Amino acid sequence: MSEAFVAFVRFEEKLLLLKRSEQSEYFSGLWDGVWGVGATPEEVLERVASSTGIPVESLHYHGSGPERGIDMGRSLVDVIPVLVVADTDAVEPAGIYTHAEWIDPGNIKEFKCIFSDIDMENADGLFREMYGSVGAFLYIVKTAINSEQRVADEMHARLHGSGSMTSLNGEIMSILHPTAMRGYVFVESSAQHHVEKLIGRSGGRDPSARRGLNQSPLKNAKNVLPGEAPLQDILPYLIPKAVTSGIEVGCIVEIVTGAFKGEKARITSVAESKEEVSMELYEQVIPMTLNMRGDHVRVIERVGE
Repeated sequence: MSEAFVAFVRFEEKLLLLKRSEQSEYFSGLWDGVWGVGATPEEVLERVASSTGIPVESLHYHGSGPERGIDMGRSLVDVIPVLVVADTDAVEPAGIYTHAEWIDPGNIKEFKCIFSDIDMENADGLFREMYGSVGAFLYIVKTAINSEQRVADEMHARLHGSGSMTSLNGEIMSILHPTAMRGYVFVESSAQHHVEKLIGRSGGRDPSARRGLNQSPLKNAKNVLPGEAPLQDILPYLIPKAVTSGIEVGCIVEIVTGAFKGEKARITSVAESKEEVSMELYEQVIPMTLNMRGDHVRVIERVGE
């Protein structure tokens, strides 16, 4: 058994992939983290620095995951995944690496990475699994409409209760339901099967695939969408929108609360800093101007419609 590591380098929310030379002895032309041999954090950082051009002082050893036995053909190699955090994204690939690219971790599956060309079960997913053991992916749980928060609360209760699901605490990092997203809950986890176990859907929705598994499906949690979700697809739902978002001068709105509930008005100005709109009640005998919060009105006719 030989000892080796693959270092996954992160800068903010991005993961560094390095492409091996076509002349590399192993995994030629495939995308990689930083491959090396060493037992100490100092050796890992030195290897990352020499392969990426990032100064050692700009690299921070974050931790390691469980080793994997990789069949390299002539030998079985123990490979330890390691997470390294960088202070810069300026990279100059060197040694066996010819190209570098910072990617969203959710897009790893779009790259042909190391281990995918070896004769091992689930070889295509080994690189992603090893990253998941030191980092995390975003997964999307499909739920019944209007049951999103209840599902999220029940998932949290399962993790922090007294049952067997508490064993997933180290594998489930966060559970989130953005208010603007209907029918889905986001879960940050090291692997999809942990999320499936949490909602009682190991093996998916096919009952035959779950035969023999002692699990209670979580009500209104239908399934986990296949694959890791890119963070860039999720971020728009995590950034709060101003209550005046989508309201323009000239829009026709209906007041949804207060003494004028049900009245229709035309927007005359929008103050985004105050999250207020000014409008004129045009169905009154004597036109009246009001100032209200943007979430107290509903757009029923947009400009140009």
